[in-house]
Amino acid sequence: MAAKKSSAEEPKGYAEAMAELESILREIDSNSVDVDVLSARVQRASFLVDWCTGRITAAQLTIDELVASFEDDDEFEDDEFEDDEDDEEEDFDDEDDEE
Repeated sequence: MAAKKSSAEEPKGYAEAMAELESILREIDSNSVDVDVLSARVQRASFLVDWCTGRITAAQLTIDELVASFEDDDEFEDDEFEDDEDDEEEDFDDEDDEE
């Protein structure tokens, strides 16, 4: 049997944390967990849930920042494009005046 991790030991990544959580849940659901170990397993599961939530929150913030920066870039480019269109319309108006 694999060595049990301490409740504060961080997983290598989100997938590892989820796999460990699923393992803990299977163990608890099967009623095979010893009562003396139950508290430690629940504590570890709680730590992993909090850790995963933190990762998800951090990822969401990063995504929101990236999306906002893309939107800012699009607004800037749209403004530039609109200015170019206005200049072209003025050029056509000038040509019409000359005729």
